[in-house]
Amino acid sequence: MKNVTNKIVLIAFLAFAFLISSCSEDDTVPSDPDNSEVIEQGSELANLMQRTSDGNDNESIDCIDFVYPLNFFIYNSNNEQTGTQTVNSDSELLSFLLSLEPGTYIELDYPISVVLKDGTVVEVNSNAELLTLITDCASNGDDDIPNDFVDILTSDSWYVTYFFDDTDETSDFEGYEFTFATDSTAQAVKGSIIVDGTWDLTSGSTPDLELFFGNSDPFDELDEDWDIIEATSEIIKLKHISGGDGSVDFLTFERNPSGGGGGGNGDTATFVDNLTTNSWYVNLLEDDGNDETCDYVAYEFTFNSDETVVAVSDSNTVNGTWAVTNSSSGIDLILNFEITGEDDPFDDLNDDWDVEEFDANIIRLFDVSGGNGGTDYLNFGRNPYEDCNGGGNTDDLETILQDGQWSVGSYIDDGDDETNDYNGYAFTFNADGTAVAESNSDTVNGTWAVTTSSSGLDLVLNFEIDNEDDPFDDLNDDWDVEQFTTTQVDLKDVSGGDGSTDLLTFVKL
Repeated sequence: MKNVTNKIVLIAFLAFAFLISSCSEDDTVPSDPDNSEVIEQGSELANLMQRTSDGNDNESIDCIDFVYPLNFFIYNSNNEQTGTQTVNSDSELLSFLLSLEPGTYIELDYPISVVLKDGTVVEVNSNAELLTLITDCASNGDDDIPNDFVDILTSDSWYVTYFFDDTDETSDFEGYEFTFATDSTAQAVKGSIIVDGTWDLTSGSTPDLELFFGNSDPFDELDEDWDIIEATSEIIKLKHISGGDGSVDFLTFERNPSGGGGGGNGDTATFVDNLTTNSWYVNLLEDDGNDETCDYVAYEFTFNSDETVVAVSDSNTVNGTWAVTNSSSGIDLILNFEITGEDDPFDDLNDDWDVEEFDANIIRLFDVSGGNGGTDYLNFGRNPYEDCNGGGNTDDLETILQDGQWSVGSYIDDGDDETNDYNGYAFTFNADGTAVAESNSDTVNGTWAVTTSSSGLDLVLNFEIDNEDDPFDDLNDDWDVEQFTTTQVDLKDVSGGDGSTDLLTFVKL
């Protein structure tokens, strides 16, 4: 695994350590959402990934490996289990974490095993144990604190771009400019507010940074003896392990404030990192009041680090370029696709777009016309748009299902998890409309079809059954396609009788 892209390894490990939720041994659902053990997925997850994945070689974590597969339980905000997920590699773990929606909670099925740098296999039984292993590994590398740390700290200003104390409390320090003087005094200034403090380095080969800003909230939370994880001229990352409950706090200073600079948080590096990670789909194009999203529904967009972009469908490839700049309004994304005529829909994407908002799962853009003053809107998302001509792109889903074998990643029957009924079965969806589910001891034949309805795409399944208690009878339905990617298809069915809801997820083998 050490030859895998460092960025993927780092993202997977740190997101994993901080943001998975856990249950006690006698719990079957996550704790109350107010409990700090349960972390909501979505923007906080994306933000943590972004701030821990700048791609520098010295950022990789190469002293710990997961033993796959890893199994997760998935819950909604009502503490109802909505599915399970198995991941078999670093890349699958990253894709799974990026796919989580706000309001989603995940629980790792402990125990798991990890392999340390010296080859030792360690069993891990809780989030706390996993967090300790990873953070110790990350902070006990071969690099020492730079000799010019004091010069780095005392030159120019710093801003808190991340502060985690059981929860993300970064916003408590928004707008404060921190300076550290050579006489060991410090100040945090925001307009007319001035908070005085002190700083010092402990003695020893690996000194800690001692901060003290008084006893007033929230600055009293900075009054700790901080381990220095990383220090460069642009960023200082710190952590503190409580001597009481063993909880870990994290503090990051950077030269520019998070959220500064206008739209899209003004964080150009993070935006570019999101843009060039995995694929995107046009989820909205509103041109002068006209919804033209369906012109792009068949295309998968890939933004490359060399500032080229390619949009690929089953029948066409469109090449282009992209660039990211900063303006007085914030981040701008400049798109320039090759076009074949004045009616080419990609001509409507060619513009200097203002970034309104972004995270790991969505990019929202807008452009105000210099002529008529109208506003155009362009959104990219991680999943294909599914509301064109009665529901999405049937060819794309059919092609995806026919490509390889699938397993039932999750089946929830009116709130009951019955996924185990299909363990060991590999599903094949053939081009002639037949379907086969095979295990070591059984073969079940059936048919499948992708259709459209007023609600979108439907997947119609019909497997042969032996009796009314046959579990494959539960799969025989006209399933609404909630979303799909090349590795996962999420389905839902609402009963026309009692209104109960069933959820079915196929995962690529």
